[in-house]
Amino acid sequence: MRSKLLAVAIAAGLGVTSFHVVADPAPAQSTKSSQAQASAQATEIEALKAQLQALQAKVIELEQRTDAQSDINVSTGQAVEQVQKQVAATDAQVKKSSDKLSYKGVNITLGGFLAAESIYRSAQEGADIASNYSAMPYRNVQTAHMNEFRMTARQSRLSALVQGDVNPDTHLAGYIEMDFLGGAQTANSNESNSFNPRIRNVYLTSDWDNSGLHLLAGQNWSLLTLNSKGIMPRNELTPPQIDAQYIPGFTWARQAQIRLVKDWDKKYWLGISLENPQTTFYSSPNQAKAPVQQQAYNIAAGSGFDSANTLSLNHIPDVVVKFAADPGYGHYEVFGLGRAFYNRYNGSNHDTWGGGWGFGAILPLVDKVLDWQISGMEGKGIGRYGSAQLSDVTFSPNGGISPIKENMILTGLTWHANPDLDIYLFGGREADSKKDFDYNGVALGYGNPAYNNSGCDVVGGTCVGNAKNIWQGTAGFWWKFYQGKFGKMQFGAQYSHTEKEAFAGQGFVNGVLVNGAASPKAKEDMFFTSFRYYPF
Repeated sequence: MRSKLLAVAIAAGLGVTSFHVVADPAPAQSTKSSQAQASAQATEIEALKAQLQALQAKVIELEQRTDAQSDINVSTGQAVEQVQKQVAATDAQVKKSSDKLSYKGVNITLGGFLAAESIYRSAQEGADIASNYSAMPYRNVQTAHMNEFRMTARQSRLSALVQGDVNPDTHLAGYIEMDFLGGAQTANSNESNSFNPRIRNVYLTSDWDNSGLHLLAGQNWSLLTLNSKGIMPRNELTPPQIDAQYIPGFTWARQAQIRLVKDWDKKYWLGISLENPQTTFYSSPNQAKAPVQQQAYNIAAGSGFDSANTLSLNHIPDVVVKFAADPGYGHYEVFGLGRAFYNRYNGSNHDTWGGGWGFGAILPLVDKVLDWQISGMEGKGIGRYGSAQLSDVTFSPNGGISPIKENMILTGLTWHANPDLDIYLFGGREADSKKDFDYNGVALGYGNPAYNNSGCDVVGGTCVGNAKNIWQGTAGFWWKFYQGKFGKMQFGAQYSHTEKEAFAGQGFVNGVLVNGAASPKAKEDMFFTSFRYYPF
């Protein structure tokens, strides 16, 4: 810029000089006049030089102003860029928190969905959206030969998460989640369908970043439930099906607990949880012939419970310890469960110990496209933690509690075909070992081969039919046909085939009743559909 201005100025000066020389071309008439003329030209040249110097000074001044302006422009550009970055960050923060409500210094996040669902079963269970696998009827029951269809909105769900930061290190939260699968005595499908809300989860948490400690107290998924990452609430990974009872082989419970978890760099986790105990019993059809009749192991429900129910007698919480790892590829966990079963007979109280161990893993076989998960559990007295709800314990002839050995496993694939479509295929099984007794020819316990299964395939026939295993294969999809500023709306469909096989019992062979000759099966096909709207 400076060289261009200087060149213009010099050219202008030279042009003026040339003009004056050409404008006065008269020849010299005398030496005197020539001298006078040369003196005038010299004066004029000096004036032009002075004028040229003035022009050069002006050029320098202009260049200095131009440089200063350039600096100002650069500074202004940097300032504008910084402001733009701040605006973008603020906009991102606004978008991130746009789904939260602020009240008295805490953030409230609403969640849940509205559901319209249908159920078809090839055999009548008398169940809503949550199937009752252990009660699947054998063919001796009339309703096993009849189909079942229902429509329901009861799995609709509402939730609220309240969060507040005491300081950059300490974070407090409270969470409540409910649906409408409660079934009070006044709730029915005759006219008003006035089903009542029920608690799913209600708990508080406190998280300390620097120490990596996490406290949870309240009702939540049991610590033994599979997590998708780490050991933190609200990231439990349930199978993606519609059936609210999930799939046989899936280990879970939702119950009151106090949980403490430690993490190391959010990669490795160790947690312990004390959880509300409850025991499910199997009483032999011949229990009245056992030598011990006066015993206590459950009680009629009292204040705060439905009087139609009973409660087991427990005095020690269930204890769950879990270790989880997120090393960079996949999620892995192992856990242990300890339980105490409590009853009274022969004039004294007795504790019987049970429990087991389990594992889980989630692997992205194809990143963001195909996920595989597997989980399982084995132990004795663990039936209440499986979706099939097989019994925890039975009774020995002297009245003692005898835990039933069980194992359960679940595996499945979820294919994220595109951002709007997920397709899944799962299979699971729960299997019991028999816990049988013989007291002077009286068959007791669970899975006794002397139990009468002779009429399991005959309508109205006799059938004890203790379940040996229950397995299910299921497939389905979720199609998100709307995702936008107004939430998400999706449609899903699920098909499942379930079989329950009984322990072998008495059956007829050539007209003769023989122990272990009858091992009946109950089979059921189910089909579910679901429309769901997630407004939040």
